Amino acid sequence: MSSKQGGKAKPLKQPKAEKKEYDEHDLANIQKKKEEEKALRELRAKASQKGSFGGSGLKKSGKK
Repeated sequence: MSSKQGGKAKPLKQPKAEKKEYDEHDLANIQKKKEEEKALRELRAKASQKGSFGGSGLKKSGKK
């Protein structure tokens, strides 16, 4: 018996995630995490502007 279904089967739809209720403690933690993330991003941006650390890295003489 042949089926009329060809190609890939569509994936089943996932149920929508329910919105969570946050209390003050959860909101404070979320805010703190966002601030830390922002500070890290700014530090990474500063570090990438300066270039590599220590100049040209390890220098090898080539003699042994």
